[in-house]
Amino acid sequence: MKILIVPVLILFSILALNSCGKIETLPPEPRIEYKSFTVFDTTDLLGNQIKGGKLKFYFEDGDGDLGLDAPDKTAEADTINLFVTLFRVNNGKVSPAPANDPFAPTGFRIPYMERTGQNKILKGNISVIFFYLIYSTEDTLKYDFYIKDRAGNSSNSASTSMIPVYFTGTYEK
Repeated sequence: MKILIVPVLILFSILALNSCGKIETLPPEPRIEYKSFTVFDTTDLLGNQIKGGKLKFYFEDGDGDLGLDAPDKTAEADTINLFVTLFRVNNGKVSPAPANDPFAPTGFRIPYMERTGQNKILKGNISVIFFYLIYSTEDTLKYDFYIKDRAGNSSNSASTSMIPVYFTGTYEK
């Protein structure tokens, strides 16, 4: 009986060790990748016809500390962690938009995310909605953007394709 138990234990130990996959590792700095920007027709709260835009990008964070807690009234905390810079396209030339540009976003807040277990890596897609209350047939835009995690690590910067706001459709790389 003892002779049968030893090979069974050895076989069980080998199977148990092989079933544990290697934990994937990524750097602690987040990484982003632009996927698409979609322009669509919609209505505002007053029923007016406006244009909307949806930015979609992929992200990875190796130490899983992406997103911010809900703001606390007593503590001084960061309020944004998705930083977006608007560029205007004028006669084929791309230049930063002025700070008072009506399309200039102020930034966005990615909500708190956390993984449990040994593998803390976060991966996924994030979509952000923009609204364009006024626009003309000359409005062609481009956005650069990056994210920051809770440790203050900044991601790489990514850029959208050229976006003609007056058309409806999906714009990809």
